[in-house]
This record gives sequence, C-alpha cells and structure tokens, in this order.
Amino acid sequence: MDVKTLSELLKGTIDPTLRNEAEKKLAEVHKIIGFGPILLQVVMSNEVELPVRQAAVIYLKNMVSGSWVDREPDTPGAPVPFSVHEQDRALIRDNVVDAVVLAPDIIRIQLAVCVSQIVKHDFPGRWPQIVDKVSIYLQNPDPSGWLGALLCLYQLVKNYEYKKSEERGPLREAMNLLLPQLYGIITQLMPDESQQAVSVQKQILKIYFALTQYVLPLDLITKEVFSQWMEVLRVIAESDVPAHTLQVDEEERPQLIWWKRKKWALHTLTRLFERYGSPGSVTKEYKEFSEWYLKTFSGGILASMLKNLDQFRQKVYVSPRVMQQALNYINTSISHAHSWKLIKPHMLQIIQDIVFPLMSYSESDAELWDTDPYEYIRIKFDIFEDFVSPVTAAQTLLHSACKKRKEMLQKTMNLLLAIIQTAGTTPSQKDGALHMIGTMADILLKKPVYKEQMEKFLVEIVFTEFNSPHGHLRARACWVLHYFSDVKYKNEQVLAEAFRLTVNSLLHDKEPPVKVEAAIAVQMMLSSKGESARKYLEPQIREITLELLKIIRETENDDLTSVMQKIVCTYTEQLVPVAVDICQHLVGTFAQIVLESADAGDEKAITAMGLLNTMETILAVMEDRPEVHAALEPVILQAIHHIFTNSIMEFYEEAMSLSCDLTTKHISQDMWKMLEVMYTVFQRDGFDYFSDMMPALHNYITVDTKAFLTSPDYMMAMYNMSKAMLEGDPGEDPECHAAKLLEVIILQCKGMNIDQVIPIFVELVLKRLTREVKTSELRTMCIQVIIAALFYNPALLLDTLDKIQIPGMPGGVFGHFVQQWIHDTDCFIGLHDRKLCVLGLVHLMQMPDNQAVAGHAAQLVPSALLLFDGLKRAYAARNEDESSEEGDSDEEGIDSELLDSDEDEIDDEGQAYLESLQEKVNKASTGSGFTVKASIEDEESDSDSEDDYDGCEETSLEAYTTPLDEDDCPVDEYNIFKDVLGAIQGSNPTWYGQLTSHLTEVQGKALGEVITLANQRVAAKESKQIEEQGGYQFAQATVPGAFNFGAPTTSPFGK
Repeated sequence: MDVKTLSELLKGTIDPTLRNEAEKKLAEVHKIIGFGPILLQVVMSNEVELPVRQAAVIYLKNMVSGSWVDREPDTPGAPVPFSVHEQDRALIRDNVVDAVVLAPDIIRIQLAVCVSQIVKHDFPGRWPQIVDKVSIYLQNPDPSGWLGALLCLYQLVKNYEYKKSEERGPLREAMNLLLPQLYGIITQLMPDESQQAVSVQKQILKIYFALTQYVLPLDLITKEVFSQWMEVLRVIAESDVPAHTLQVDEEERPQLIWWKRKKWALHTLTRLFERYGSPGSVTKEYKEFSEWYLKTFSGGILASMLKNLDQFRQKVYVSPRVMQQALNYINTSISHAHSWKLIKPHMLQIIQDIVFPLMSYSESDAELWDTDPYEYIRIKFDIFEDFVSPVTAAQTLLHSACKKRKEMLQKTMNLLLAIIQTAGTTPSQKDGALHMIGTMADILLKKPVYKEQMEKFLVEIVFTEFNSPHGHLRARACWVLHYFSDVKYKNEQVLAEAFRLTVNSLLHDKEPPVKVEAAIAVQMMLSSKGESARKYLEPQIREITLELLKIIRETENDDLTSVMQKIVCTYTEQLVPVAVDICQHLVGTFAQIVLESADAGDEKAITAMGLLNTMETILAVMEDRPEVHAALEPVILQAIHHIFTNSIMEFYEEAMSLSCDLTTKHISQDMWKMLEVMYTVFQRDGFDYFSDMMPALHNYITVDTKAFLTSPDYMMAMYNMSKAMLEGDPGEDPECHAAKLLEVIILQCKGMNIDQVIPIFVELVLKRLTREVKTSELRTMCIQVIIAALFYNPALLLDTLDKIQIPGMPGGVFGHFVQQWIHDTDCFIGLHDRKLCVLGLVHLMQMPDNQAVAGHAAQLVPSALLLFDGLKRAYAARNEDESSEEGDSDEEGIDSELLDSDEDEIDDEGQAYLESLQEKVNKASTGSGFTVKASIEDEESDSDSEDDYDGCEETSLEAYTTPLDEDDCPVDEYNIFKDVLGAIQGSNPTWYGQLTSHLTEVQGKALGEVITLANQRVAAKESKQIEEQGGYQFAQATVPGAFNFGAPTTSPFGK
C-alpha cells in the first residue's frame, strides 16, 4: 500500500456515504506490516489535504495508544491481540520527532500524544535516540525546529514528572545534555517579544516546571544552575506584557501566549518556594537548600510579585492566574521570618488595595448575576474554580496573615469596620468587607475581644442587609451567618431572628443565588446549634423541604443535597408523611441530570451522586419504619434500574449502596429480582465493582437465608462471582472479599444442608493458594474458607480434600493445608477470624488418629493460646467505652499560633509526614503462596513491635457478620476449647500429653488464664440470662453437639 491509496481510504472515512466501506477496508489492512510507517507518511505529506492528514493522525494516535505493546491473549487459547510490528515501530520512532517538528499545530498536538506513548514504553531501552534527535534540532540556529523538538522533550519529561528520584536516571542523563541547551535558547530569546519566540520560551518553562515540581535533582541543578534559572524566572515574572495585547477582549487575554509565559514563570516560582524553599516544611534532603533559597531569593522574587500586584492596584490589566500565583507566593512568605520582614511593611496595603477589591462584588459578577443567575451559582460553588481563582488566593492570604502574624487581625478589622460604617461605602465595597470578615470567622470566634462583640455585629450590621435592595448583599448576609454559625448567642431572640431571616430568604426571595446561600446557612446553623435549633424550623419544615427540592432541581447544585440530608436527619418524624414524595422528586431530578450530564462533565455527576446519597439518607432514617421503607423501595428502584440498565458506571457504587440499604432488614420479591440484575451487571461491566456489591450480597445471604437457598441460581451466582474474582486477578483486596463471601455462605448455612457446594468452594480457594499470594490477608482469608468448611462438617471436608489432586503436593492436600494454617496462625487478626481459627483448631484437637494433625500435635495448643491472647485484647478493645467527648476548647491556642516577626512557622507534622511517606514507599509486604516457610519468625522481619499492637485491629471484612458474630451466639470459643481439652485429658491421656507436654512455663500460665476466663464467661452469661428472665434459674451447661469428642469426664480444669 502506498501513500496515495491510503490517503484515498482515509478520505473515505470523512465522507458519510463512504465511511462504512472505508473503515471496513482499514480494519483489514491496518495489521499488514508497513501500514504504520505509510500512515505516518500521509500525516507528514504536504501534498495531502489537511482534513485527510487529520484523519490519518487520529488513526495513528489510536493505533499507538492501543496497540504499541505486545499483549497476551485475554484468555488461554484466544487469538493474540494485534500489536504494531517491531519493524514498523522502529520506522515510526525514527521519523516521529521530525514529523512533530514539521507538522502544523492541529496535527502536532495529536503526534505529541504518540510521542508520549512511545516514550512511556520504549525509552530509554529501544529509543535512546530521541535525546540526540531533540538535541540536534535545539543546536540548529534555525528556530523553526525548536518548538516541535521542545514538545517532544516535554512528553519525555512528563513521563518522569511524578517518579521518585531513584527512577529518574535516564531523565537525568538526558537533561545533563539538554538543560544547558534550554537555558541557552531561553536567554537568547527573552528580549524577543514575537509570538514565535514567546511560544518557545513558554514551552521551555513548562519543561522546567515538569522537571522540578516533584523532585529537585540537586546533582543536575546545582546552586549555580538553579540561580541562573531563578534569574530567568524573575525577569519573565516582572516583564511587561506588550501593549498590543490590550486590544484583545479581556476574557480572551489570559489565553494569549505572553500571559501564558508569565503564568508559567510565576507558577514555577511559587512551586519551588513552597516545595524546596520553605525551611520547616521540607524533607531533610532540602533542609540546607531551603535556608539558602530563602536568604538568596526572597528579596528579588518578592519585588517581582509586588510589581505585578502594584500593576493591578494601578488598574493595569493582570491576568487572573498571574494574580493568583503572586498572592500564593506572598502567602508562603508569611510563614518565614526572613521573608515576612520584607513583606510586613506592605501587608496592610496589600490587604486594602489588592485583597479587598478582589473579594468585593465585581462588575463581571453583577453582569453574570443579571444575565444567568444559575451560571453565577455554578461558578461560585465550583471547587475546581477555587484552584485557579485569585479570589480564593486572596482569601487564603488574608487568613494566613491574620492568623499567623501579630497585629494583622486588629489592623485589618479596624480597616474593614471603617469601610462598613462609612456613609459613602458602595454595595460592592460592603460586600467585600463582609466577605473578608466572614473569611476570618474561625479566627475571630477564638479571640475574646471579637467573640464578645459578634452578636452585636450580626444584629447591627448583618441582619439589616437581609432587607437590602441589592440581591448580592442579601446573599452575602446569608453567607456571613453560615460562616458565623458557631457564634454563641447570649440572647435567644437573636438566634431566633437569624433563623427567621434566613428561612424567609430561602422561601420568599426572588433571586436564586440568595435562596442557595440561605439554604446552606440554615444547614450550618442547624448543625452548629443542634437540638436547641430544631424548634425554629419545625412549623415550616414541609414548606422548606419542598422549596429545597425545587431549588435543587433548578440549580442542580451539589451543596444543596447535603442541606437536604441535614433536614431529613433532623426532622425525620415530621417528614414521614412526605418521604415518598421527597424521594420521587429526587429521582426525577436525578433522571433530569443524568440525561444532561452525558456531555456536562464532573459537576453534574457530583450533584447526581449527592441526590443518590440523599436517597440513601432517607432510607437510613426511615429504617425502623417498615411501611415507609416499603413505599420508598419502588421509587428508589427506578433510579437503581436506570443506572444498571444504561451501564452508567460512575454511579455503580451508589446504586450498590442503595441496593444494600433496601435489603438490610427484609428482602422483597423485587429485590430478589434485583440480585439477578446485579449478577448480569457483574458479568457485563461490573467486575471492578465487586467489593461495592459485597454489602448487598451479604444481605441476600444473611437477611433471608431460607429464601436465598430456595433457588440454586442464587448460590451459583455468588459462586461464579467469587470464582471470577479469584481467577481473574482483580487485585488482592477484591479477592479477599470473594473469599469472605464464600466463608459467610458456609457459616450462615451450617445445618441447612449445602453439602453439594462445599467441595467447589474449597477447591476454588485451594487453587488460589497455589498461585502467588502477596498479602497475608488473602492467604488467611482463603485458609479461613477451608476452616469454615471444617467447622461446617469435618468429615465432608476431609473427604473433599482426599479427592482433590494438586500438583506438587504429595502426601495429601490436608497435610499441606494444616501446615500452612499453623504457620499462619499469627496472621489471623480481629475477633471473628481468631474465633473461627480457635474453633477450627479445636476440631483438629479431636483428630488424634489423623496423621497430618498428629504431626503438628505440639503446635495446636500454642497456636490456640496465641489466638486467645489476641482475642482477649480484641474483646477488651471492643468493650472499651469510646464515648468520651472532647471538651469545648474554643479559645485555646489561638494566640500561641501567632508568630513573632522573627519566628518561622514550622510544619512538623507535614515534614514528618513527607519523610514517613518517603520511607514507606519502598516497603512492600511479602508473603508466601501455598509453600511453607521454615519458621514463623521470619514472616515479617520489619513488623512493628508488640508495644505498638492495637487490640482492635478489626479488618474491614469483619463488617460481613455471620451467626458466629452475634452477641447471643451459643458457640463460645473459650468454653468449647476448655471442655474439649478437658474431655481429651479424661478419654485419651496419651494424646493429651502430646498436645500439652511441650508447653513452656509461660504457655502453661497462659493456658490456666484461658481456663479461668472460660469459667468467668460462663458465669457472666448466666448472670445476664438471670437478669433478662428476672429470676434465678440453674441450667446445666452443655457443649454444642457438633463437637464430637470422647465421653465427657470430669475436667481438672473445671469448676
């Protein structure tokens, strides 16, 4: 195939009438060796028209992204998936940099993705030449090749951006050669303000940022080199943007290359200061560097930042991101004495002339409020906007200065109160002052001098704004009450008035942004004031709820769903009659958002999740009202069905969670049908959501076990899902969940004759144990399934294991299983796992004639004692009363947080955290498969000492309870152990000797303690029964029949 033929084919893909035929033909030819390089030639050919070249580059990008690497067949025996032939890969690698250099922008962007993918898989191994190729272009005095070459280099650096220092060897080698070239080009070009030159400079800054933002390679970037680059960054940071840019519309200016270059310079400076130049909050390898940085660069860089702020002050245009980064740099300066001294004389002026105007209601705010109030709400509540907004940066700076530096709070408050109380203050300025005071609410409420005055401030200044003719001031009044929701009101009438004004705004204001702020203020005040506030909303609660539902639908604002949840939790009783209507409304809004959100991105999805969470809240608070629950079920099922049938995977977790809530106490016919739907979803595209399904699956097994066992399909669905997990390599956590599901079934159905599934369950986990197991959690969980089968029916398990043949296990599977189990006893943690393990060991103790058990006789009792030791601590931890509330420490410590002018802020926790992360990165837990190590001691050589042991190390899997975990469970592991051991002593003294004669003195003492504890537990249980029955009754203690030990003789351990 040649360029001309392929071009014609690609041209066909753009023509709707020829598309199907052309795509079919491409699908046939794309696997032929030579196709990829010809495709690249089409992309590079100036003879081919641009739309065809675009089609070609997209095809190439998809091919490189999906088929560059050799892949294994999806299942054994399946055809090997297509990958680009190595001969073609070599040709593409040889030419792709040239292609990027020569391509027009629209094609260059797609080719850059190809370079990124190829670097990811082939650099440095198969493609060290990229470095020389880039270097040759950069050495060429002709600047036309620079931008494309830099774009390729950027892809290479991006591939290493988040890698640890020790993984960056190839990058360091490459940059040894290339960094000086980059410096040479950028210094040569800096005086040149042409678009082409500035584009090259911006690309170099992006490379330098990606190179240094996570690791600063001090061997590559010495102090001398670093200083040279800091000078480059400083010059660009304070350079003026050409005057001709002012002719461009203000909204489009930030996209101009001159502002982008400046933004990257400031972004890099801010990152370097924060990560490597801040003594007290850097990791130890940068400690000395950070002190040098602070002393060397603070003066010059702060002057550049102040220059940008000063331009803003003089009403010269500065782009929002440049403002944001300049404010962030100054914010970091506040924490360090050296830089604070430089900034301190300017700080009040910065607050007055920069922070205040930024935080005031602007003309663009007013325009948006009037033309599209819903878009106004979206932007004001968009958390993604906060990361780039100069307003948020101004807020942070204000908060830091007033919290960390003496006198700043008082000076700032004097300034703001003067603004508010001046007659000529504009509505916009009043908004800014209130915005700033609210931002400092947490600081003000800890200072007695302001705290005492807060009620007066709210009454005299904030309450009056609820009647303002300006909507934005009414919204700000609600916002201030939200931020001061923790004010301690001395006069209850004032609190009542605060609620009245806010609720009135929510119900009757005509402006949507006011309603939204009012709703959030109501939630915050309710949360802060607790029970004492309930009465203020109760008379109007239905009206408030319906209004909230309406605003949620109109604004699709995520914050409002949490308001709804608060209302539902607080006024459950009052909302019972309308619970179904509320849910119906939420489901309707959810459907509306899901239809729109296909192309609306993350924000709509967050709101939709909030709606599903609100439905979950309603189900939770109505849990004890079966009739309401039953009425809610069909409504909520509409949403769940919609998610599952349309494969809306981003909401699978919430749908699974709702399914769990609908099966917690009772399972209706519709919910049994939902199990079938969930199984279908699992098979179709739910493989990765098995752990999220697990709580609902657990309910199906445990809430109505009889119904679960009526259809073999239910059991097989559970088995098939567990099998898919244990054979499909989803990661060890989901595999642990799968094994847990099998264990729950066995323990839940003991005595209900599920003998036919025990062999397939046991075989499944045994096979998993023969493959590599990385964590002790998965190993013990698989062993636990077999222990559960032993507990279910010992004879059946032994029979099953006799029939299973596993290669490499001569002498029977049971022996290997017992050996691994005993070896791993110390890995069983939590109450449930240890209890089951003890019960399993008790069964082994009753098998003196079994060769495998006899071989480990001396280890059975010590293993049990190790488990009992853990059980004792786990029970103690569970019973500990954790309800100790912390006292109210409002004013504690705020003054101690203030720094003197010559003090630095030291972030001990942050620093310690950074360093502990560094240490942990290399520590990965090791574990054996089903081959046994020689000793238990070497299992985890670097594990924590006993002193660090936490008795209550409950695993997340303990939430999946079984009959063994119920409070009134008749199976008590202490007593069964005591009675069995006592019976063995009487009926088989020789075996008893084998079990106990090797005990050390410490173990002997521990055994005595276990026996004592067993007796105490019996006494405690009897006392509890007497208490419950209201009288004293003597009951003969009996051992559960499932434990078949010899004739019960008097136990010397007995009472």
